[in-house]
Amino acid sequence: MIKTKDVRQTVTFSVSPHVLYEAIMDSKKHAKFSGELARISKKIGGISRAYGSYIYSINLDLVKDKRIVQAWRGAGWPRGHFSIVSYKFKPTKKGTALSFTHIDIPAKEAKHIDSGWKTHYWQPIKKMLKDKS
Repeated sequence: MIKTKDVRQTVTFSVSPHVLYEAIMDSKKHAKFSGELARISKKIGGISRAYGSYIYSINLDLVKDKRIVQAWRGAGWPRGHFSIVSYKFKPTKKGTALSFTHIDIPAKEAKHIDSGWKTHYWQPIKKMLKDKS
């Protein structure tokens, strides 16, 4: 059994939950903000790949504009080890509050993953959506 760590982040966006959900779950939009190939499934049980072949995920639960839950792993992780990512979208007066958790990350990857969500997801999504928040 490997040692794991969890990441919890709250991020605000000045766009609606629908716009943010689509930025994450639409292959073309995902590829646009990441600058890398993305094949995103919008079906429960569907497989997605992002950042080329670095990220591999399986959709466990999807509630459009409200929640995404995925089994998730990075390239080079221990064989067969998956973590769980959960995005919860809450509408606010100014846009969306995103509550994000990523649990069971291999401990040696946790620091990199924590900063990676900020630099490879939240910041580029905000830039693509011209979000000033």
